Amino acid sequence: MTAVKTAGSRDVPAAEEKDVRRFETCGHAWIGVLRHVWAAGEAGLEDGGPIIEGPPLLFEIASLSWEDPILHEHGDRARLVRRAQERTRRPVRGRYWPRLHDLQGNDQIRWVVDLLRARPWTTSAWISLTIPGEPAEGLPCLTALSFRIRGYRLIMTAMFRSQDVHRGYLTYIPLRDVQVQVAEALGLPAGPLRVYVDVPHVHVADAERVASVLAAVPEPNAA
Repeated sequence: MTAVKTAGSRDVPAAEEKDVRRFETCGHAWIGVLRHVWAAGEAGLEDGGPIIEGPPLLFEIASLSWEDPILHEHGDRARLVRRAQERTRRPVRGRYWPRLHDLQGNDQIRWVVDLLRARPWTTSAWISLTIPGEPAEGLPCLTALSFRIRGYRLIMTAMFRSQDVHRGYLTYIPLRDVQVQVAEALGLPAGPLRVYVDVPHVHVADAERVASVLAAVPEPNAA
């Protein structure tokens, strides 16, 4: 079977690559997702204005860090430095903390840990970040997290109903912290972070910036 290789990714059989794209670092994943939207996107519209909307995408990231060289070179450096300093100085709860730890009085992360301790083979360690009937404008972009133990590692999947992927990395790295938190509570190493985005998009207002980033980073297998 023919293998397909993307920048920063491992060789993966072509049939499998159609299902899950794999990237070594958050920076490589960011560029890959931007290129996916840029190459296959169509004109669209959301509450924030006109967008370039790409097809749904499922991918994995092996390594995530605030010190990622691609992000520091081409991302929002000020935000990256600020986020990294915040986590060095004090624990940061993040925007999704209430929905993970106190959703209608339920600590969902603790529930996941208890379930996986009791039934490590389970596929039921799945939590929702949405509340039935809540106003549409309050609906989070991150709608669910799934946890499972496979190969003696904790795999976490984050499901996004929609995401502005121009700065998606600012969400992926904090999600890694959630995965590591659960993994450490279980005494396991963290495996890759898997991400599914139903509507990956870029705002038209950011199109020029995205184009400059993609022009600065060579395409996979480019001469």
